[in-house]
Amino acid sequence: MRYLILLLAVTLAACEGDDRTPLLIYSPHGKEMLRTYEAAFEAERPDVDVQWIDLGSQEVYDRISGERANTQASVWWGAPQTLFMQAAEEGLLQPFEPSWADAVPETARDAQGRWWGTYLTPEGMLFNTEAVADPPTDWDQLLEPEWADRILIRSPLESGTMRTIWGALILRQPTVEDGYRWLARLDMNTKGYAANPTQLYLQIARDEADITLWNLPDTFLQAQTYPFGFRAPDSGTPVLVDAIGIPEGAPQSDLAKEFIEFVTTQDALIEQAKEFHRIPARTDVEQSFLPDWMAGGVYQPMDLDWNRLATDGPDWMQYWDERIKGRGAEYLEETDAATLEAASDLEAES
Repeated sequence: MRYLILLLAVTLAACEGDDRTPLLIYSPHGKEMLRTYEAAFEAERPDVDVQWIDLGSQEVYDRISGERANTQASVWWGAPQTLFMQAAEEGLLQPFEPSWADAVPETARDAQGRWWGTYLTPEGMLFNTEAVADPPTDWDQLLEPEWADRILIRSPLESGTMRTIWGALILRQPTVEDGYRWLARLDMNTKGYAANPTQLYLQIARDEADITLWNLPDTFLQAQTYPFGFRAPDSGTPVLVDAIGIPEGAPQSDLAKEFIEFVTTQDALIEQAKEFHRIPARTDVEQSFLPDWMAGGVYQPMDLDWNRLATDGPDWMQYWDERIKGRGAEYLEETDAATLEAASDLEAES
């Protein structure tokens, strides 16, 4: 409904004689950051009307995929690289080369220039500091009985952040099946699944739940309003590359490139680091201008196969949604029974 409202507002503005050039941005970066750069870019280019829709990362991908025959957005600003990798392989992105291309490591860019890394985003645990004195120090502690019904999870299917975390938690196990069983045990301790980040923040702030899995930048930003803390697991945390790109067939591709250059200057990245806790992916940003914690080593990156995460992740999520979500105990019982039956059959054959 909010999308229809926005499109109606755009149509009405056109009817009222607004002759500015519209530039539509799809982004999960939140209203605070999007409003800031809408105003800043329009101050530089008063002939441009920056419009944005704040969506979850997966929702942005789904929207761009659904609009491939009639592209609406000119800029896709923000999502894990796995979603950009998937979109690039499906022909949903057009190549371009920003002025800072040489400052981006090969691991934080597409070889064909269809997406470029902007930030590094560590994942970990967000918790209510008024309710949790000693947060878990590692992932496996979340499975312990003391956290039963105290964990709230953002619904993973709509969230690129949660899809990344889910995939990483599967990959850290010896096999995918072991990963499913780990997530089933986490489901047993999970009180519920929030439909969006706003519900997640409010429920944890109201002490309806105490802890969740989330990313560092959003935790630090929300901590300005709520009693939130962040804990990076000791054994390692997925650090995704947050990227930017231009949809194939974008209606204002030249203007899109101009906007991308505007929001990725060194001064802009330093401002985003200070105000919105975004860690620059570029290697040429002067570290002394960044917040001290960014150089302080508050997290240990997890070694992940990002290509496999991009390729197999959607199937893992579908399996989790259909078989495990909300029925973790049943899933464990079923798989235990299947394992015993298989072992019995093998023994009989021998």
